[in-house]
Amino acid sequence: MIRGIRGAITVDHNEETEIVAASEKLFREAIAANGITANNVVSVFISATEDLTAAFPAKALRNIEGWTYVPVMCMKELSVPSSLEMCLRIMIHINTDIPQQEINHIYLEGAKVLRPDL
Repeated sequence: MIRGIRGAITVDHNEETEIVAASEKLFREAIAANGITANNVVSVFISATEDLTAAFPAKALRNIEGWTYVPVMCMKELSVPSSLEMCLRIMIHINTDIPQQEINHIYLEGAKVLRPDL
């Protein structure tokens, strides 16, 4: 069965090093919290708000051993008035038998406001 693991993190500046570092932090926390191995990953979607243009956040996955061949796509997040700025969001699709309610979605930094229920 395929399940989705969500997550988000904010950054302070539109700089390549900060975007990649924040993305890597978010991915590593999602991987650890859910026991993900790259072989179980179907694909990864990453969105960035329109104010983050200095780097492709997917570059962060190339810093994680074993993730070289995981299909990744970056896209622009919808620009909705009053939405959270400087935000990266991820959706990791994995093959798993873990029940939906046991998936650990990860929201860090200023992105914690997106899902306070989690």
